This record gives sequence, structure tokens and C-alpha cells, in this order.
Amino acid sequence: MSQASLAEACGWSQSRVGNYEAGTREPSLADIATMAAAMKVDQSELLLNAPIGVASENQPASAADVVREMLAKSGKNLSAEARHRLLAAAEESDDTNVITGDFSRPGLVGDEVWIAHYDVRAAMGGGQSAHDFPEMLKDIRVSPSHLRELGVEFEEHYHLKMVTGWGQSMEPTIKHRDPLIVNINIREFVGDGIYLFYWDDHIYIKRLQVADEDHFEMISDNTRHKDRLIRRDMTYIQARVLLVWNAHLV
Repeated sequence: MSQASLAEACGWSQSRVGNYEAGTREPSLADIATMAAAMKVDQSELLLNAPIGVASENQPASAADVVREMLAKSGKNLSAEARHRLLAAAEESDDTNVITGDFSRPGLVGDEVWIAHYDVRAAMGGGQSAHDFPEMLKDIRVSPSHLRELGVEFEEHYHLKMVTGWGQSMEPTIKHRDPLIVNINIREFVGDGIYLFYWDDHIYIKRLQVADEDHFEMISDNTRHKDRLIRRDMTYIQARVLLVWNAHLV
């Protein structure tokens, strides 16, 4: 898989994948899980550059050796207690060839994942010109289960990204410069709601409703801004807005 294909599958910039490949930036365990899902391989193949359990030509690696190498490469975010429990389980398994562990929490870092915050400003007003290659500003650490408790609906956490609202036309729901969690897996109209979309060569964040067979109604929550009809065949939905980062569910 090429860097470009992997970056697109993960929702990242190609430079981010290139940095991981060159070793100039270290991926988190959540990043490794995202890449493994996109490449349809086991996470162990990315953690160790070879599947866990593959022995060297000269000396078979014990389970404890494999876990030590894994922790050295990608276990920096784990607590000392978690590292100790993993290593203890691996050492115990050297005699039985079976590693026991508690897998009730999804992944080594528990329920927390990272979602990318991109340098994308979507206008809640007159429209913003879109970047050809938006770069990631930073990663935001979130809990998928907590988002679902808030009512945010999504299938996979790597479908979630963050962008920035710009302008006043969606006040009071969304204020100027509010960070927004969006679902980039939604690329078509799925019902009344707030969407991030291209129209007339600009990118917007507005409410969309079906006006008739050929038009959407583009609605501003701020009553000082007029609503308007836009052609459905000229509206390109990029994501649906799920949550304002001030925990205001939309």
C-alpha cells in the first residue's frame, strides 16, 4: 500500500505517514491500530515489523522478549503497572505458550483514542476557500464511550475528525472559532442536520434540509442571516457535524 493510499484510508496527511515510515515521528498505539485496520493486518506486524511469534533464525524469541521489544517501541504511554502486568503475563506464558490477560478494555491504552484536528476553517457565513492539502494541527485525545454517552453516533473512531467553525451565522449553536467533531464517513445527506460541505467553490458549515427534488435549504441558526436555496447537484457533503467541542450536541 502506498503512503498516499494509507494516508487517505486513515484520514491523515501523506506527510504524517512519511514521518512514521522515516522514524521522525513515533505513532501512538491508537495510530497503529488505525493503520492496521486500514492495511487489514494484525497490529503486531506494525509494532514489531514482523508478526509476533516469528522466531529469529538463530534463537527463538520468548514471549517475554517479544513483549519487552513491543513495550520498548510503543509502550511509552502505558502506566508502569500496565507494563508490569503485560510482562508478567508474558513471562508466565513461556512455559505454557499461552498468554493470559484481561481484554475487557479495547486496546492497550484503554478507551482513549486520538482524533486529528485539521487546519480546515469552515465558514458559518460567507464561505471559506478550501486548502488543497490541509495539514493536521494536533491530535485530540478523547474517549469513544464518553462520546457515545453524550449521544454522539458513529461507527468507528477513525471516522471522527476536528475542524474549526468560522463566523457568526450559526450562533448560538456554534460560536466563532469553536472546534467541531465531524464524521467524515458521512458524504451524503442522511437527514436534517448540520453538515460540512462544498458549494460554489467554498466550504460551509450550515444546517441542510431538503426543500424540493432539486434543492437544499441552507439554514443559519442566527436569525440575522438569511436562509437560501442551493442546488443539490452542486452541493458536495464532506462530513456531518456531530458535536461542538464545548460538549454541545448537534
